[in-house]
Amino acid sequence: MNVSETSPATLSEFDAIDHALVDGVLARQLRPLAKTITLIESQREDHKLRARAVIEALLPHTGGAMRVGISGVPGVGKSTFIEGLGLYLIEQGLRVAVLAVDPSSSLTGGSILGDKTRMEHLSHHPQAFIRPSPSACSLGGVAEKTRETMLVCEAAGFDVIIVETVGVGQSETAVANMTDIFCLLQLPNAGDDLQAIKKGIMEIADLVVVNKADIDPAAAMRAKSQIKTALHMLRPMSQNWTVPVLTLSALNQDGVAEFWEQVTNYRTVLTRTGEFEAKRRHQALAWMWDMIDAGLRSRFRNHPQVKQTLPQLAAAVEQGTTTPSVAAMRLLGYLN
Repeated sequence: MNVSETSPATLSEFDAIDHALVDGVLARQLRPLAKTITLIESQREDHKLRARAVIEALLPHTGGAMRVGISGVPGVGKSTFIEGLGLYLIEQGLRVAVLAVDPSSSLTGGSILGDKTRMEHLSHHPQAFIRPSPSACSLGGVAEKTRETMLVCEAAGFDVIIVETVGVGQSETAVANMTDIFCLLQLPNAGDDLQAIKKGIMEIADLVVVNKADIDPAAAMRAKSQIKTALHMLRPMSQNWTVPVLTLSALNQDGVAEFWEQVTNYRTVLTRTGEFEAKRRHQALAWMWDMIDAGLRSRFRNHPQVKQTLPQLAAAVEQGTTTPSVAAMRLLGYLN
């Protein structure tokens, strides 16, 4: 049997490597980079095999970028801030990749993917790369393949990887588990210090920014004071880092340089204490378990007996003739 007759899912990892994509990414070519990310995001089984092989080939060339997570509620100005930050970093001689995650409709599954349009100046710069991706209803504010996409961008030589979450509220914690620093953008007049501490996302932030300070400077300063009070009530993520609270105006590029100074300070402090590399090792292990969980769910749904029995059991649960726990245990029993 020759290779052309072999099912893609049975090809060896070596045979599955797309050397043109690997070489193109390492040569910092944007077209192969974009095609690689599209391959990673594909749900086809043969594409998943090729994507794994490509990532394995690129892995020795990853790890050099600063991974920055940006989150905040809709309207806080994330896209404007990221564009301003990206242009500032490019002025400092750095290459910037932005992974913007757009919410997918729970009804149609579609996404607008408009973040690139919002970053008009940055998207046209040759030292920048912006990739909008649908969340595909993935939890945690990021897309399912954001981690893999970050690695590919690092292999393509980008110095800073910015991950912009969907911005839906307090559940966007997954980005903190895949980036080096998690930055939370807040609005002035967003509530008192008690309201601030109720936001569970606050306790995992490494840096907090009150944006749009130019609109109402007095309100921005009050918000800064309230957030600082709230942070004192929380257990710090690191004993060696006190979470800074900054005020800035992304629209006017006021405070962006101070923001990046804090990011570099954060890396310096945590590198000196050994926490920076330890954090990345912990994230890699957590990623492995996430992949195991996803793989088990996929195998469960594709199990022949599960596929055959699931419709009848689901109907029985809906009609109240059986309990969800009984139906779940029966389906899980097929995996024994």
